[in-house]
Amino acid sequence: MAVIRPFKALRPHTKVAHLVASVPYDVVNREESAELAKGNPISLLRVTRSEIEMAADIDVYSKEVYLKARENFLRLKEEAPLIQDNEPHLYIYKLTMGNHSQVGIAATFSVEDYNNDVIKKHEKTRKVKEDDRTNHILTTEAQTGPVFLTYRGVPDVDKAVNETMKKYEPVYDFTAPDKIKHQVWILPSEANEIIVNALAKVNNLYIADGHHSAASASRTQKVKKEENANHNGSEEYNFFLAVLFPADQLRIMPYNRVVHDLKGMNKDQFIEKVKTNFSVEETASPSPASAKNISMYIDKKWYLLKPNQNVKHADSIGDNLDVSILQNYLLHPVLGIEDPRTDNRIDFIGGIRGTDELIKLVDSGKAAVAFSMYPVSVDDLINISDAGETMPPKSTWFEPKLRDGLLIHLI
Repeated sequence: MAVIRPFKALRPHTKVAHLVASVPYDVVNREESAELAKGNPISLLRVTRSEIEMAADIDVYSKEVYLKARENFLRLKEEAPLIQDNEPHLYIYKLTMGNHSQVGIAATFSVEDYNNDVIKKHEKTRKVKEDDRTNHILTTEAQTGPVFLTYRGVPDVDKAVNETMKKYEPVYDFTAPDKIKHQVWILPSEANEIIVNALAKVNNLYIADGHHSAASASRTQKVKKEENANHNGSEEYNFFLAVLFPADQLRIMPYNRVVHDLKGMNKDQFIEKVKTNFSVEETASPSPASAKNISMYIDKKWYLLKPNQNVKHADSIGDNLDVSILQNYLLHPVLGIEDPRTDNRIDFIGGIRGTDELIKLVDSGKAAVAFSMYPVSVDDLINISDAGETMPPKSTWFEPKLRDGLLIHLI
């Protein structure tokens, strides 16, 4: 059974919430972060990406960067201001992007549930990124951005959420510059109990997005536990901030790929090698219409790739995903990309950027070839997690994304 706990959120004053709230730290680079925070002294990016206020040549993982994050966080609490709720609450967080809406419960979740696989994972994490967020949490003593969790819906939870949204006005209600609408409600205490009890019947929760943040919360707990001679398990560091969404509300976009060179081949030689494992035909469509189809862009033309008889059905669920087929039958054997996590010849482009971004990168010469993928399904994610498997890196891109800074968990 999953443990879910109300918490006393540290959060911005209603009038400045739209200024404090920022995109997740890991979806923008340093230059993009600096541009987004430009002219806004209370943007949370000055905490989550504090290097934007420091010398360009500084090591972003240096102690000075984390100390700057703490300094900016303390300043932000005073200047924004950020105010902590007096009583523990659950919160409703609704995201609206165009015609799509999804409604989640913001709460704190048990690190032990994460450690024991009650909260299931589907991605491997990188130590350098774990180190980064662990140091950030320990130095600021705060979890500033939520993990994105999902579960198979529970009617009692849905009912309590819907009734609360009808009965009360949201404490936050704004549309961000990227046109995504963010609304947050504070749940009354009677709804807290209903939701906590209903979710206690759920066997498993699943990480949709935020594996590094969850892993960092686990590592933070270990450090704090060792430092605390009176540890009893109820301390705030034993819980991590997350928003939990019903699986049937989620929308996954593709995570596309670009490769910077053709490993010494020209276009014709490359395509000939691709034909070993795929049929190749020109297409007008930059986006594949179904699974087991991959669109490839090279030399100002789109091609449709379909696995041929050489691509065998695998026993592993994850190895049958399109991203795995691309990796195992093209990127590795043809282009020599053995580990996409560490090879700097490949980049991953979130589906929100569209296929025009792929065209731009290839036409400009920054990439030699691009691959447009069909999105992984939520069922794939849950089935892979239940099987104890992991997806290939950068398999899923969730939209819309939660904003950091609206609800902060102090540890």
